[in-house]
Amino acid sequence: MTDDGSPRGPRGRAGSTGVRARTGGAGPGGDGSGERSVVPSTEFRSYYGRPVLKPPVWEWKIPAYLFTGGLAASSALLGAGADLTGRPALRRASRLGSFCALVASTYLLVADLGRPERFHHMLRVAKPTSPMSVGTWILVAFGPGSAVAATAELLPASSRATLPGRLLRMAARPAGLSAAVFAPGLASYTAVLLSQTAVPAWHDARREMPFVFTGSAAASGGGLGMLLAPVAEAGPARRLGAAGAAAELVASRLIERRPGLVTKAYTTGRAHRLRRASEYLTLGGALAALTVARRNRPAAAAAGLALLAGSALQRFGTFEAGVASTEDPAYVVVPQRERLSERDAGRHGS
Repeated sequence: MTDDGSPRGPRGRAGSTGVRARTGGAGPGGDGSGERSVVPSTEFRSYYGRPVLKPPVWEWKIPAYLFTGGLAASSALLGAGADLTGRPALRRASRLGSFCALVASTYLLVADLGRPERFHHMLRVAKPTSPMSVGTWILVAFGPGSAVAATAELLPASSRATLPGRLLRMAARPAGLSAAVFAPGLASYTAVLLSQTAVPAWHDARREMPFVFTGSAAASGGGLGMLLAPVAEAGPARRLGAAGAAAELVASRLIERRPGLVTKAYTTGRAHRLRRASEYLTLGGALAALTVARRNRPAAAAAGLALLAGSALQRFGTFEAGVASTEDPAYVVVPQRERLSERDAGRHGS
């Protein structure tokens, strides 16, 4: 409310823009040069010290969920390929890795809810316009195939001759292929989920983020295969890891080179440090996968670990960039003013 009892609009005080300008410094111009600046320096602040947008309430579990979900998807895809090409060690490692990542992903997602016991309420509806609803159903559709394929890998030798054992082994390939069908959706829907929020750093990168997340997922799946499978069978894992790393690195750099203020959220602070570490690890892992990892088991394991760590840091760095962009009002106000100016210029031009 204003002093006269009238309601306060979304801009704050009547006629106010929600942005206060001030001049500072030693000289008349505020910058110590002794010359008066034509345009005063601007400090973006919200009223009462509150941010313009409410920061995400998610904890570390959500970026960890983003990583494990992508790992589960790419490992399932790699496991299905290994099954079809006769690579049993790579198939076993990928199927078990995929299911373990799926279990971890599901736990992290449910645990971060305000009321975890109400997770099943998300399954009461299917809303195609909601990335969260679509993603939940993708996760549900992916799970059974991954579980059956992983269970078949754990079947004791003494049980393989029994009827249940034979049926499980027969179902393993179709189950693995079923999980592989839903794997691309599982790897990419989280990027759509983040980019469709009002968080400036995520929404502004909506065109590049799916490529970052799917590339990062592929790199992590390839890294896990290189870590757990013998060199002789890990060829597809090396190729998947290198291709995913290339896609992730290119798309990540495109985000940083986007015009506008929002890019600063990715290139400064904690987000920048995490993403730069991710870039070094991912690039190093990809180069090793294409060279020394092809004939050296310790080198392959080290490259796989680098790709896994780089993928995880990419998700945490992206998450931190989103949080930072909600804490500074400039990330909201400046793009809004630019869009209004462009719209006004278009009206005058027409």
